[in-house]
Amino acid sequence: MKAYIFPGQGAQFVGMGKDLYDNSPLAKKLFDQANEILGFSITDIMFEGTVEELKQTKVTQPAIFLHSVILSKVLGADFTPDMVAGHSLGEFSALVASGVLSFEDGLQLVSKRAQAMQKACEASESTMAAILGLEDVIVEEVCESIGNEVMAANYNCPGQLVISGGVEAVNKACEVLKEKGARRALVLPVSGGFHSVYMEPAREELAAAIENTTFNTPTCPIYQNVTTTAVTNAEEIKKNVIAQLTAPVKWTQSVQQMIADGATLFTEVGPGKVLQGLVKKINKESETTKACV
Repeated sequence: MKAYIFPGQGAQFVGMGKDLYDNSPLAKKLFDQANEILGFSITDIMFEGTVEELKQTKVTQPAIFLHSVILSKVLGADFTPDMVAGHSLGEFSALVASGVLSFEDGLQLVSKRAQAMQKACEASESTMAAILGLEDVIVEEVCESIGNEVMAANYNCPGQLVISGGVEAVNKACEVLKEKGARRALVLPVSGGFHSVYMEPAREELAAAIENTTFNTPTCPIYQNVTTTAVTNAEEIKKNVIAQLTAPVKWTQSVQQMIADGATLFTEVGPGKVLQGLVKKINKESETTKACV
């Protein structure tokens, strides 16, 4: 069975999508439409901007979404997923690719999501840190011992878990986790503590927009970050998307469940190859599953 997976924030690079724009009339039409919807030329930044310009949250998230979704549409008849999933932001790409959201609605929600998250970051100091080389349960226990100011945020693959929360709490957790034997406990260069309680203002703001958006039944099951299981009910999908901003991204568990449900080929749709690497690490013992572009 074919699983199509969509990357999240961090996969961006200057020049992304330029080949699609230059070689596909459909891609050009959709990129031009996106410029109109957003009210600024995101293609100028994507194709020829600076790294700093592309790193702005209001640009990064729509840019990755556009590259992923437009690539899936350009693939046309070759895009035949039996299941889909997206890492954090990538879940919105998966929703459009599987027909849950229209291209226009998906882009508008992603843009609102980015702006709401940026505001939440500016409202209070928060951050994230990558913890390498420890079992998830140890990281979870340390976070719980410090309190609700820090929590597990991204379960990327076995031995790689990202924590999120207040700056002081994250720094303290890093110190304790190094003492517990973490190979690395590295504070990340991000603008805030995503997928933590610090994103509650953004969740509330985005929830209103999501509630007023039409969600359709997907063409195939979507494995969402919050539940990790196959979901096909439109209302349940909507509820999970609202919860996603303050809940952890359970990528390891989602991929494991997709494999258990029959996934034998994972194709990453979007910029970069980060998810390919994670899938290989999650499933390194299996000989029946492989990752490809």
